[in-house]
Amino acid sequence: MSLFSFFKKKTPPAIEARGDAAPTKALQRREAAEPTPPAAGAAPGLPDANAERGGWLSRLKAGLRKTGQGIAQVFTGTRIDDALYEELESALLMADAGLPATQQLLADLKRRVKDAKATDPAAVKTLLVDALAELLQPLQRPLEVGQATPTVFMVVGVNGAGKTTSIGKLTHHLAADGQKVLLAAADTFRAAAREQLAVWGDRNRVDIVSQQGGDPAAVSFDAVTAGRARACDVVIADTAGRLPTQQNLMEELKKIRRTIAKAQEGAPHEVLLVVDGNTGQNALAQVKAFDAAVQLTGLIVTKLDGTAKGGVLAAISRWCTAEGRPLAVYFIGVGEKLEDLQPFDAREFAQALVQ
Repeated sequence: MSLFSFFKKKTPPAIEARGDAAPTKALQRREAAEPTPPAAGAAPGLPDANAERGGWLSRLKAGLRKTGQGIAQVFTGTRIDDALYEELESALLMADAGLPATQQLLADLKRRVKDAKATDPAAVKTLLVDALAELLQPLQRPLEVGQATPTVFMVVGVNGAGKTTSIGKLTHHLAADGQKVLLAAADTFRAAAREQLAVWGDRNRVDIVSQQGGDPAAVSFDAVTAGRARACDVVIADTAGRLPTQQNLMEELKKIRRTIAKAQEGAPHEVLLVVDGNTGQNALAQVKAFDAAVQLTGLIVTKLDGTAKGGVLAAISRWCTAEGRPLAVYFIGVGEKLEDLQPFDAREFAQALVQ
């Protein structure tokens, strides 16, 4: 299954009559369509969408193995008692689920165990997957492209979280699906950032708006203006990495956001925070700080492979619900390859976390 099949593309009425209406229609997701037969002469044995998704799930389970093993060990006994719940509490806290989410999960799990009259720890493990999937469900939402033309993404995060690489992967899948993408190199002070974005731009054959040493807000404004003039579908602004404690740089992000809004009413339509999954509870602190500064709409969680801190998504979901912030985790990543960035699915993640 391709990454872009999880996007919702809503074509605005103003462009429905364009000459390219037929190709656009062909791109729309067909939920109930019959499977497409193999093309004549196609090589037999090629992996289908289900096989590709299965491969992704295997990589996700492998990436979360350290977290999953810590939780799974709790259910190796033969009794459901206070000791089991105490061990589970410790395992969830060690996985960086955080105290509020851990307490909520345990209370929900005990209720489910009672309702199901479960007597086997293995059954409790299955009920934990259900409880965790329900807790994570508010984070699951498809990324919408096409409600505005162009749809403007502003991407933020700390240094080294994987912003530019994530932008490159998204650009690849957008361009492959026929979307016209324009990139804004708003990280104007780090030459390597522009060069890295340029590599992705060349690879995906998309244009980039950049200025060496220029004002990031001005670059973003020019990119959105150019995107409108060139009838682009998507404009993605890559901003410089910064720590939330760097107040002057956080103020710069606010300025970029305000300037993008001046270039196009209603923009940016998505403000995405790229979070390194290895940072554990610090990821939640980043969500809080960046949300306070630029009003986030969604997250991309990277580098979940090899970490024992995958439970932080539970902490993030618990905080979002408590604060009434409808944030989404649009994508999660477990590696550097293009196929290693996939849409977030709450139940799949819960199953991988509780292995």
